[in-house]
Amino acid sequence: MASYAKDPRCTAMAEALLPLLRRNCPEGGGGYGGSYQVNLDDEEAVGLGGVELIRAAMRKAARQLDWKVTTIGMIGTRHGTMVVVQDTREVPEEHQAAVNEAMNDRMRAALHKVWGEPGPAPVQRGSVALMTQEFRAAVATGSA
Repeated sequence: MASYAKDPRCTAMAEALLPLLRRNCPEGGGGYGGSYQVNLDDEEAVGLGGVELIRAAMRKAARQLDWKVTTIGMIGTRHGTMVVVQDTREVPEEHQAAVNEAMNDRMRAALHKVWGEPGPAPVQRGSVALMTQEFRAAVATGSA
């Protein structure tokens, strides 16, 4: 697999992603427990340099935040191209409650949608749709 670490497109995309990843960390979580996912049309992902370049940019940005990362990049899912980065560091005790609460909020929102419950879904900070829109805007302008 080719290395994108020094590719100018990767560097520019990572710089645009950095504030988005930082902002998506749970409030009160001390920068722990962040994750970011974008779902793009397959053609759009190719136009941005491909899934591996996007994935490398996410890794690069996350490492600048000292995240220990896991990334996923898949083409041709039912959502198109899906790229995910997640902070897998152990959360210090003083931030555990905030990170757990954020995870519970995401789970409640997902279950609300799956079960088709009436009424508005619980507030969910950082939905995939919102992250994808932010990503597109940041990459288009070169900054977030």
